Formats: sequence, C-alpha cells, structure tokens
Amino acid sequence: MSTAVVSPQPTPSAATAGKRRAILLVCACTVFGAVAQILMKIGMKHFSPEPMALITNFPLIAGYALYGLNTVMMVLALRDGELSMLYPIIALTYVWVTLLSYTLLSERPNMYKNIGITTIVVGVAVLGRGKRK
Repeated sequence: MSTAVVSPQPTPSAATAGKRRAILLVCACTVFGAVAQILMKIGMKHFSPEPMALITNFPLIAGYALYGLNTVMMVLALRDGELSMLYPIIALTYVWVTLLSYTLLSERPNMYKNIGITTIVVGVAVLGRGKRK
C-alpha cells in the first residue's frame, strides 16, 4: 500500500493575496532599480579603479547593494505572480529613472522622452485594467 503526500492547494484568497504581494514587490523593485541606477551613475562620476577608491565610493556601493536587493525581491515576486502581468510593470523603472534624471541629475526633458514615459504608463495602466476582467 502506497500513500502519496498531497500538498494542499492554496485557497483562492491566499492565491489572490500572493499575486497582490507579487505586484507590490515588483512595483517596489521598479523604484529600487531606478534609485540603484541613479546611485551608480553618481558613483561613476568619482570612479577610479584603485581598491581604496572603490571601497570609499559610497554611491556606487549603495547602487550595487540596492540592485542586489532588487534582484532578491524580483525573485520573490516571480515565485507567486504571473510573469505576463509582472514583467511589463518592470518597464516603470524607465519612467522613474527618467524622472529622477530630470530632477537629480539636471538632465533636460524633451518631447520624445515625455511621450515615451506617457506610453509606458498608459501601457501598464491598460494591463492593470485588463487583469480585472
């Protein structure tokens, strides 16, 4: 006589909570990823390939640390969420990087960048609305 161990299926509310948590994690990843990229850009202004210079380059170290945290969070999000829903949300990272570049790095906005940002935001919003049906 053999007995099979069957793991219980998650309840619909638990599955919904997991998907919601995955979306929140990915949204946080977009912000962390954008901040990490800005920090790396700032750190590269003071880059020197010498060991002491690298160790004391706090923006660069913080950027890579945030990017590592971003990666761990992304893995956790992908475990419970739908890839087809989560991956397009990652495009919001481009939006945050562009907006942060305008404000923190004094980069000049132009019509094409702004149209691109608008297109990404509208696309992610459409995806979110389509999920509810």
